[in-house]
Amino acid sequence: MFANLALATFMVSLTVAIHLGGLLGLLWILRDRAHRFRPHESRLAQLGVILFVVLGLVAIHTVEIWLYGAAFWAIGAVSDFESALYFSTVTFTTLGYGDIVLDGKWRLFGAIEAGNGLILFGWSTAFLLSVTSRLRMLEHDWLERPDAR
Repeated sequence: MFANLALATFMVSLTVAIHLGGLLGLLWILRDRAHRFRPHESRLAQLGVILFVVLGLVAIHTVEIWLYGAAFWAIGAVSDFESALYFSTVTFTTLGYGDIVLDGKWRLFGAIEAGNGLILFGWSTAFLLSVTSRLRMLEHDWLERPDAR
């Protein structure tokens, strides 16, 4: 059990640091480039920003999933890297098909990955909502009735 908790603590710390660094990188790029394309003036630019952020978040999560997959493979919890990556993806996203099951020795590590993934996806969702709100893309103009003049 100590090996599970030690490895899980290391992986949670690593993925949280990667996530923080990735989000800070996205923010830096957005701030650095915002004056060039003025997203507050164009719906198309707003869509571009949102697409950029979503793809950036996918890239961050992909790195984290691959690191967990490499860890499962390195400790011998899963026999081959493709299966380890598949198991990591299913676990990190909390989908949990159950077609690959870890033996009792590493189950706790897998469960902690699921909790970690859930928290990091929540953080990403909050970040995306924050960016979208700052862009004011979801304004309620469509709720207002045009003047009947």
